[in-house]
Amino acid sequence: MRIEINLLGGPRKKAGAGISLPNIGELIKGVKDPLLLGAVAAWIVVGAGAGYLFVTMQAQVTGLRDEATQARQEARRFSNMIGQKRRAEQLRDSLETELREIRAIDSDRYIWPHVLEEVTKSLPDYTWLVGLNMVQAAPAVTTEGQPVGPQPVRFMIDGRTSDIGAYTRFLRNLANSPWVANVVPGANRTVVEDDKALTAFSITATFRQADSSFMRTVPVSASVR
Repeated sequence: MRIEINLLGGPRKKAGAGISLPNIGELIKGVKDPLLLGAVAAWIVVGAGAGYLFVTMQAQVTGLRDEATQARQEARRFSNMIGQKRRAEQLRDSLETELREIRAIDSDRYIWPHVLEEVTKSLPDYTWLVGLNMVQAAPAVTTEGQPVGPQPVRFMIDGRTSDIGAYTRFLRNLANSPWVANVVPGANRTVVEDDKALTAFSITATFRQADSSFMRTVPVSASVR
């Protein structure tokens, strides 16, 4: 190590090896050209701005990466929810189709019991039936040939009566039934059975679903031994 003594004054040098930074103030004082000073100042401003912009952009990129990660997680979660919703909708549609088929089968099961009950209740004295048949009608179709829903059940009643007034009451009773509609009397004629003059008649009518107020339920009891 060498010791130096500055007899002339001025800035002292640091002893030992190392890196000394330039004195910016001294450099600027040594520059006399104003354009060069402006260029140096511009470069300093540009460098500072670039550094600030770099730091800001890095922060924004980090934030966007976090948001993208969160968005991907949300997308996976919503994708699972959408898949579950679609499976639930498919199951619901399948159940609705099965219920419609069951209702269609169940609705036809009780038509004829209702028809027989209403016809029997409407029969007056001295009047009886000789036939009760379903009338087969051509199914209604659209212009494209597609069937137009379920067709109404139409039936024909053939009977005998010894009292023409009873026949009129029978027609009126059928027309007043909540389960029967479109009652149309057919041609009637006089027939002789067992040496008695009787009136033979025919009636056509349509089954209709009665309002719920006309329906009643009864308990079903079963004994098990």
